[in-house]
Amino acid sequence: MEKLEEGLLKQPWAWLHLAENSLLAKAYITKQGYALLISDLQEVWHEQVDTSVVSHRAKELNKRLTAPPEAFLCHLDDLLRPLFKDTACPGEATFSFDRVAEALTLRVRSELSGLPFYWSFHCVLAHPSLVSQHLIHPLMGMSLALQRQVRDLASLLHMKDLEIQDYKESGATLSRDRLKTEPFEENTFLEQFMVEKLPEACSVDDGRLFVTNLQTLYMAVTKQQVQVRQKHQGTGDPQTSSSASPQGADSHLLNPSEEPASATLSRPVPEEEPTGPSGSVRRPQLSKVKRKKLRGLFS
Repeated sequence: MEKLEEGLLKQPWAWLHLAENSLLAKAYITKQGYALLISDLQEVWHEQVDTSVVSHRAKELNKRLTAPPEAFLCHLDDLLRPLFKDTACPGEATFSFDRVAEALTLRVRSELSGLPFYWSFHCVLAHPSLVSQHLIHPLMGMSLALQRQVRDLASLLHMKDLEIQDYKESGATLSRDRLKTEPFEENTFLEQFMVEKLPEACSVDDGRLFVTNLQTLYMAVTKQQVQVRQKHQGTGDPQTSSSASPQGADSHLLNPSEEPASATLSRPVPEEEPTGPSGSVRRPQLSKVKRKKLRGLFS
């Protein structure tokens, strides 16, 4: 599995509300590209690009701004993080989306260095193997984990009942009658749950409860999923290695623990990234392009 795909898999889902539409989304951005996954619970869309695509699209959409692709990636990261956390976006960024045929385009408008900044995420229908990686396999794993949790809790309750019974046989009594409970009957509990609680518990609705209540478990399961794939790849399992990356050579990645680059204003745009005293890469910088007065054109 390529590292960008791996990083995206480890990300939690976010719940978005755009133009009266509810969406689930997750994104992973590094200095070498980004990956984005969006779903309306009916279909799933995906985009994954490298720095060459970022540079080309930035020139098309922002002719008055020039910067290395890392700087634009940093700005996109600054815009998406608040959106995914449902907090205020910097520069009063606005988001919109539209669907045409099998494509979904997420558009962003904000300001950068005092100039308008535009971006479009061009997502296409996700490959079935990608949907399986990010939804089917994790949800199956979560279901099995929750089932195991229920079994362990039921065993713990049985042990508590035996402990209470031992106290009673030793002559112990409750100081308050309202604390008295009946011995736990697992089958009765499960039957009652199916009749009374299941309809409410399994209401998916717009996906918001899934995002609010289950992302810790989701990330734990996907982390385990990544570790298992890495283990199989390390042992040279041909089946896992061939199926781990549905996008193949289209993946351009960094390690998930690596922080994305940041953008600040400055004149020069160096060809190589300078390093600081600690050896870490300094943040890429943006510069405005001066207008050529004689021609009246933008760079």
